[in-house]
Amino acid sequence: MHMPSPMALLVIAIVVLVLFGRGKVSSLMGEFGKGITAFKKGLNDGTSEANAERTAVVEKPAQPVQPVPGTEARDVTPQNEPRL
Repeated sequence: MHMPSPMALLVIAIVVLVLFGRGKVSSLMGEFGKGITAFKKGLNDGTSEANAERTAVVEKPAQPVQPVPGTEARDVTPQNEPRL
């Protein structure tokens, strides 16, 4: 897809200005700018909110696992195989 030439853009701008008038085009561009500003603000708010949640999560330190009495580790190597 290629960009239209500057001359084509100028012709389109003149046609839009003639059809809608300067006041209407001006107000539409103002609303368009407000929309873009609100969109960017929403993105920044979402990003900062995600970062705040990420920093607020405090990891619990891992507690050591206590063995159940009577289940101590046993040597389960068969007696007829050599140990490595």
